[in-house]
Amino acid sequence: MTDEGEALVGGMANAGAVFRRGALVERPAPRNAHALHAYLLALKERGFDAAPTPAGFTEDGREQLTFISGDVALPPFPDWAMTKAALESVGSLLRHLHEASAAVAVDIRAGWPGDLADPEGGTMLCHNDVCPENVVFRDGRAVALIDFDLAAPGRPLWDVAMTARYWVPLVDPSSAAAVYPSGLDAPTRLRILADSYGLSPEDRAELVGVIEQATEVCRAFVARRVADGDPAYLQALAERGGWERWDRVQTWLAERREMFAAALLN
Repeated sequence: MTDEGEALVGGMANAGAVFRRGALVERPAPRNAHALHAYLLALKERGFDAAPTPAGFTEDGREQLTFISGDVALPPFPDWAMTKAALESVGSLLRHLHEASAAVAVDIRAGWPGDLADPEGGTMLCHNDVCPENVVFRDGRAVALIDFDLAAPGRPLWDVAMTARYWVPLVDPSSAAAVYPSGLDAPTRLRILADSYGLSPEDRAELVGVIEQATEVCRAFVARRVADGDPAYLQALAERGGWERWDRVQTWLAERREMFAAALLN
């Protein structure tokens, strides 16, 4: 505990800058914080209570959000976070988010970040970063999503693809072994995620291609951060195998395109 409160760990962009003070979390406010807060409040009005509720700003401009109690998986990810039940609950929670989000008008003036945004755009706000560090669990099931800083307009399928990258996971076995439990069957888990989300046959036919597109966008995102000299991303790139790892992941995905498509459709 510091004078600022209890430091909350996890994530890269705001590492060391997020603190809990009782029932509230204080963290650096994104540039579009006012629009993002309006979106989160609109979700709540539409019955989606599985996200933090905005509570205002501190005198020095940090945003305040309600703290959501539970467990958050940090790398190396524990076995409990990668069970079938956990994966199913992530898919179901994402679907509930999208159902509520589809009813919320997007503020086109808000300057939503393009870092991980769907290149094709869309009329619904997507989370874009449903990684294990941004999902709160209780009793082994996902109950809330946090850190909407990278939310931006896009297709629901884009959010499913981004989520699949983290939760299947859709990386080669060597990369997966560094932070995920052993024995995860990627085709089976991709099907479980699609089933628990309730993905349509049309979207299933497109998902694998969108996953490859999302991987390219994620690589470009890392490249920009590295080029800007971001120490967290420079360190992560070095520790995780550099650009050779990204080459390996993308080759692995391309070589298994038909296998993943069959798992989704058969």
